[in-house]
Amino acid sequence: MKFTFDKDAMIKEISIAQEVITNKSPVSILSNILLIAENNALTIKATDSTLKFVTSVPVDIIEGGSTTIFCDKFMSILSSLPSGDVEFIQEDIGVTIKPISKRVTFKLKSQTSDKFPELGSSENVPFFEMAAKDFKEMIKQTIFAVSKESRSRSFMTGVYFIKEGDIISMVATDGRRLSYVKKEVPNVPDFMPAIIPTKVLSCVLKNISDEGNIQIAVIEKSIFIKSGNIEFSSNLIDGQFPNYKKVIPESLSMSFQVNKSDLESALKRTSIMADKEINKIIFKITSGVLKIISPETDNGAAEEEIPCRYDGQDVTMSLNFVYITEPLKNIDSENVIFNFNNDESFGDEIVVTRAIIMNSEPAGDYLHVIMPLKG
Repeated sequence: MKFTFDKDAMIKEISIAQEVITNKSPVSILSNILLIAENNALTIKATDSTLKFVTSVPVDIIEGGSTTIFCDKFMSILSSLPSGDVEFIQEDIGVTIKPISKRVTFKLKSQTSDKFPELGSSENVPFFEMAAKDFKEMIKQTIFAVSKESRSRSFMTGVYFIKEGDIISMVATDGRRLSYVKKEVPNVPDFMPAIIPTKVLSCVLKNISDEGNIQIAVIEKSIFIKSGNIEFSSNLIDGQFPNYKKVIPESLSMSFQVNKSDLESALKRTSIMADKEINKIIFKITSGVLKIISPETDNGAAEEEIPCRYDGQDVTMSLNFVYITEPLKNIDSENVIFNFNNDESFGDEIVVTRAIIMNSEPAGDYLHVIMPLKG
């Protein structure tokens, strides 16, 4: 096999392959990428056995063929080279890499392509299209809320993906908070609800453009996602996702509104003094004022007041500040609104103990449900 390629075009694709591969051992075939040179294009494949990646780049083929090489080393070689054309020559179990503009030669050992696992084909898969920007927005609104506890609740370590009529939704929860987003996408064929691992969604966020449409297919135990020359596919997570609709309160009678920038800045300052094991902060809402308090620890305490739109009985709620700051990063509005119910009254003060909904103002296609902390 022999071909020449542009270094900058190749390094972009190999960097994605490197994200997919998790085993860095040069002994394992899963640390290799599969290269197939044919029809003036180089097909590149990578997998960690659960997540698969396929792409192609234009190359000038002198002699076709296929082989596998250690991805990390190939990436290191490419990163060391200046822009320009590079020659790739494979003979027996050896690969020679020579940049045209430099008098340097690299030699890599290869493994035969028949040892590389079969990734399956998406030829007859029923894809549907939606705007790439919308799909990526749905991921951003949910991916941070998945559970990190992989042993006992693996079904909560992914993002739930469902279709109801013309509405496509994503949901994520760790049992203490929930993030939900929906988009109207007409003419989508029915598919079974799926729990998507976060790794493939992170790869989509990082490597697929906001421009144009993205193609998606959910079949049996796999999801396929295509855009341009890039295709990701992944095994789905087994399990029964919780009934998220029961977690979302249907009617909340009270609310307060704050400026998003004011809230982000105040949380950043007051959380410096918070106990990082429980991440607790306290909201005290009075007419026109939100006081954010970091309870006293061995290191001290902090509090800050910011304006808010509220006119009612004094309210106190104890919250995990991470559950507020993570959604805030993805709320695209000037103001944020918190909706809640009058749960328990102590004299002239309301103490919120049940679910709170956090959203943009005006409300978007998404919402974030937060359970208050006790005490």
